[in-house]
Parts: sequence; structure tokens; C-alpha cells
Amino acid sequence: MRWECQGVSVDDGALPGLQRIGFVRTVRTPQFEGITFHEVLCKSALNKVPNAAMLPFRYTVNGYRGCSHACRYCFARPTHEYLDLGCGTDFDTQIVVKTNVAEVLRRELRRASWQRETVALGTNTDPYQRAEGRYALMPGIIGALAGSGTPLSILTKGTLLRRDLPLIADAAQQVPVSVAVSLAVGDPQLHRDVEPGTPTPQARLALIAAIRDAGLDCHVMVAPVLPHLTDSVEHLDGLLGQIGAAGATSVTVMGLHLRGSTRGWFMSWLARSHPELVANYRELYRRGAYLPPSYREMLRERAAPLIAKYRLAGDHRRVPRATEAAPVTPEPVQPTLF
Repeated sequence: MRWECQGVSVDDGALPGLQRIGFVRTVRTPQFEGITFHEVLCKSALNKVPNAAMLPFRYTVNGYRGCSHACRYCFARPTHEYLDLGCGTDFDTQIVVKTNVAEVLRRELRRASWQRETVALGTNTDPYQRAEGRYALMPGIIGALAGSGTPLSILTKGTLLRRDLPLIADAAQQVPVSVAVSLAVGDPQLHRDVEPGTPTPQARLALIAAIRDAGLDCHVMVAPVLPHLTDSVEHLDGLLGQIGAAGATSVTVMGLHLRGSTRGWFMSWLARSHPELVANYRELYRRGAYLPPSYREMLRERAAPLIAKYRLAGDHRRVPRATEAAPVTPEPVQPTLF
């Protein structure tokens, strides 16, 4: 069988935290070597975002917990600790799959109290990570939202989104749809080290072009910018130039946040790969999870002329990808994966 080593309702070593969220079974397969899927039946699909005053959405849907993209800096790592799993390797390899998420979502969207507010997809872990190739949760989620008249946004590093472009384009004829790609590292060697499970920068540039060719706008999150690694004018110029050439509609450039246990995981990687930068990072983040105002202002000053140079300030008219148009006021900042 293609999916062997499966067990249903057995004690397979799943940790107690999974029982709290409707654990059904654990699945391992040679096609996903090194990754374990924990299938669960969720009780709810819509998540209300606490203190969402600064965000352009109040609701999210996440079909997965954990992410095989294995980005060293991922802000969502601490969420695995609630499941009694680790924020490091466990987060990268122990993937929780809400197999019934689309069915539950359709039920919740039928409630008379639902006001059809925008729902964001990809704000915690990536909805188009490798697991989506097996479980195909997104078509059901997108169909449920569009069919109920609910606007949606998608943020991803995953080129698997190409599979759903016809569905997304169709949804955009029914409700407002926002699509964004996360791409912050242009150097191939650094990409392999800091985002080892993600599609290459070139593959994501091709995804941006495909999104535009499908008649959709494409925002790009150039984030997180890594101090002393990807924040030089040369790196930003090269990356934004490629993003502009791919046809992106707009960009957001944002520096690295190191919250909770993500900080320790990232710093361990930095000590192995770039030990000469450890002291610099300790100084930059000595007051907490966020970069100091002086650094944020420096990054803004570096990025602003490049955003203008490559006409990425935010033209959201429906124009062909190759057509030039004058920049207009940017749309609200997209949610991030970090």
C-alpha cells in the first residue's frame, strides 16, 4: 500500500497534547521521509484573532499545525508546545492535519451569526506546505469561503498553490480575494540553510508570474529581512528587482521578529552557521523580540527607494502582468508567516 505503517485508534506514541485536539491516527510514508502526520478531527475551523485591531482580518483558518518548510525563524514554533511537542525539530517533522476542516468550516459559515468577514489563510503555518499535496485541504476551504460569500486572503511560500489557481481565480469572481507570496532570501546558499524545506527563490518567482498570468494581483512579503545577512542594499536591490520583473503588484519589507522559543531555535542555528553574528544579534534583540526603532528606520530608508524603483508600491488595478502602471497607495499590510 502507498500509505503503509498506518494505525487507527492505537497507542503509537502520540503525545498527550494531541488528545486534546481530536487525535485519530498517525501516518508515516516513504513519500514523506522523516515526516510524521498526526490526523485529527477538529471541532472548529474559524479562529477569531485576539486583539486584531492592527490587522486587516479578524478570522483565520489553519488546516495544519507544524510546517515542513522548517524555516529557522518561524514565529509559529511555540504553538507546538501546547501539543507537548517541541518547537524545533518536532515543529518541522510532526505535522498535525485537521482532516475534517473543510466540512467543519462549511457548517460554521452557515450560521446566521456569520457576518462574512475576511478570513486569512496562511497566518500561522503554510497552507501549501508539502502535506497539502497529500491531504488537499485547501480546495475545500477556498470553495467553502467563496461559496458562502466570504472574502479571503492567502499567504504562502508553497508553489503547490499553482494547482489551485483556477479555483482561486474563480473564487475572485465571487468574493474579494488577496494572494501573497513570501520571499525574503534571494541567495540560493543562504536559502537552503535558513529555509531548507521551502521551494527555491526561482520557483517562487515563477509562482508570482503564474499568479499574475491567472489575472490575480500578487503581493510579496519580503520578510523577514535578516540583519547582516539579507539587509544589504545589494541583496534588497537584487531581490526586489527580480520580484518586480516577475510581475508582483506590491511588496512589504519587514525585519526579523524573534518571539518566544523561536528565539532560542534561531540563535542556535545562527551560532552554527554564522557564529560571527551572534554578538550582533544579541545586541540588536537585547530589549526583546523586535528590532530597535533605529534599525527599522534604517531598513525603511533602504527599501523605500528600491520599492519605488521597481514600481512595487502597490498598483491594484486589473492590468496585464507586462503592462506598466503608476503606483498607487498600498493596500493594508498582509499577515506574515514569521
